Amino acid sequence: MAKKFYVVWRGRETGIFTDWNTCQNQVDRFPTAKFKSFSTREEAEAAFRGKQPTATSRPKTDSAPERLPAKNKSNAQTVKTFTAAEIAAMRIETKIFTDGGCEPNPGEAGSGVAVYRNDVVAELWYGLFNPQGTNNTAELNALNQALIMAKEEIGKDKSVAIFCDSKYSIQCVTQWAVNWEKNGWRKKNGEIKNLDLIKEMFALYQSLKYKIQVLHVNGHVGVEGNELADRMSILAIETQEVDFTLYGEEIDITSILAFRSG
Repeated sequence: MAKKFYVVWRGRETGIFTDWNTCQNQVDRFPTAKFKSFSTREEAEAAFRGKQPTATSRPKTDSAPERLPAKNKSNAQTVKTFTAAEIAAMRIETKIFTDGGCEPNPGEAGSGVAVYRNDVVAELWYGLFNPQGTNNTAELNALNQALIMAKEEIGKDKSVAIFCDSKYSIQCVTQWAVNWEKNGWRKKNGEIKNLDLIKEMFALYQSLKYKIQVLHVNGHVGVEGNELADRMSILAIETQEVDFTLYGEEIDITSILAFRSG
């Protein structure tokens, strides 16, 4: 039997594996898993880097990633919600949590991000204050910043997952925008709100989608990263910080969680 090389873009661990059992351990029952087999290492390495194989080395099979059988997949138009335990179990080097706040809605809006490296909080960010914003725009802005950060982390060969508590934001960028773009950035019923921002985010997501996961987490259920991002979004509103700014104080998690929540 010819040797195969298995690329795992999304799984417990990502990379290139040389046997099916090892690959299966990374993707079996892993939500949003993406993987594919290739006949040569050259093809596998090119695919893992996000490049198409050359004409002389293109695999005979479709170049789209394989997925788990239908019973292990979520419906394409639904978003699975991940628990704190599931997030903690993920072997992801960089985990980015996002949140947006608006008081009232519409009203004063701000965005926050918490970055974890190897499951330790490393950076907190806040800003993008808008005196006449909306909650959805604030959530999109936070997710946009996370995508920009994810690109930088991928450039450092880190595995990345983004956790957002806005299903609207996730679906805009990972699901709905596909058809919106095909239809000339129009939808059947009404306007696409936040269209310019969504276009920008969709383009970035398309360049990263095989290398990152954008996942949903419920807000205010005790997921530390989400709670920290929430506090940063409120800090953005309170300080009226327009720039997206690195939190410069000591990261004392207990003290920060005592800040006012959104």
